[in-house]
Amino acid sequence: MSLIQEKSVHDHAAVRNGEPPAAPIGAGRRNPSTLLSLLTAAGGPRYAAALAVDAVGGGMLRPFLLLYGVGVLHLHAGAVGLALSAGMVVGLLVVPLTGRWIDSGARTLPAAVTLVLRSAGALTLLAADGLPLFTAAAVLFGVGSQSWPTTHAAVVSTLTEGRLRDAALAAGKSVRNAGLGAGALLATVAVAGGAGAIRLLAGVTGVACLVAAALVGSLRVRASHKAHRVSPRERHEPLRRINLLSLANLPYAFCFDVLEVALPALLVLHLHTSAAWSSGVFVGNTVLVIALQLAIVLRLAKRSRRAVLAAAGAALSVSYLGFWAAGSLGGTSGAVGIAAVAVLYTLGEILYTGSGTALVTASAPPHLLGRALARWELSSGVGRAAAPAALTALTAAGPGLLWICLAATTAVGALAVLRLAPAGSE
Repeated sequence: MSLIQEKSVHDHAAVRNGEPPAAPIGAGRRNPSTLLSLLTAAGGPRYAAALAVDAVGGGMLRPFLLLYGVGVLHLHAGAVGLALSAGMVVGLLVVPLTGRWIDSGARTLPAAVTLVLRSAGALTLLAADGLPLFTAAAVLFGVGSQSWPTTHAAVVSTLTEGRLRDAALAAGKSVRNAGLGAGALLATVAVAGGAGAIRLLAGVTGVACLVAAALVGSLRVRASHKAHRVSPRERHEPLRRINLLSLANLPYAFCFDVLEVALPALLVLHLHTSAAWSSGVFVGNTVLVIALQLAIVLRLAKRSRRAVLAAAGAALSVSYLGFWAAGSLGGTSGAVGIAAVAVLYTLGEILYTGSGTALVTASAPPHLLGRALARWELSSGVGRAAAPAALTALTAAGPGLLWICLAATTAVGALAVLRLAPAGSE
């Protein structure tokens, strides 16, 4: 894809000209210099800085907003939860519009706007004295956060290509996972400092997002505006395939809340073990994802993206059955078994996050990239929104029903990926 570069990105002319360095992809391993080169492959140091801000901000978002509403504004926890849900729902509704904006040729501008919205959300918090402004802040955060994955993938897809693009996306995932942990830690530290520290963190977050938005906006990257003369069938068939792929993605998206909702419920409520077990599984998962995400993507660079995504579904399905079997052991033995199975679950998660968006970007026609990414991210968002209610309801009905349903639906999704993945997904 040709680019209109109104301002160059330092030291990345080769990438923009379609000549990415091949060495990192063939290396099959990760080291700090490889990670840094991949993070700066799309947009240079300025864009990498924005990635870091997004990652840490994403980690703070849920706990920070909850703590701010309850601890600083003294709102009822139920009202705060409804406001946060409203923000996420509005954010999901805006994702398709973001996709159409991207298809008009915009690239870094939509990404910068998502950061501006989050900055506005943080500053709105500082002005809030009750539920209305807190809800407005939650909506601003929700729209900015839900649209970021689509805009980020579009920027990376425009400035990189092929397997370098896959690796750059994986590097961003590694940074995001590290940032999620750092952001959650910052929110926890802020609580210890009281209301003043929480307000200070809100202000710092707003300024950091605004600076990151300025850095991203300064890149001024757009896609070409060449007309695409295609038949109605050629226009709609790729999106139809991606729509089906996005439906297959719905059960995959439940995997994140399995870690945050289903496993803690199983360990604490059914096995009656210490909450430290669920915390340990969560920390272990985070460390493994950060350490292995990029290395595995590099190692599987010659594999079909479709096959890798289907393998992710198979690994997740088997892990769900493993959790069921381990839970039947009861007590500490069951907890140890669940911790062991969690390694397989983490592998499935790594394969999923490393291949899903990469498959969509590789198979979407350039003039439909935004809509394709938006539909994929929308399915992920809907899956994550539905997961807590569905998982808690299934858990209440019994662990067996929970794990059988998860294993079956994810296996069906994996089979659908093999059959329905669009052309160009290899």
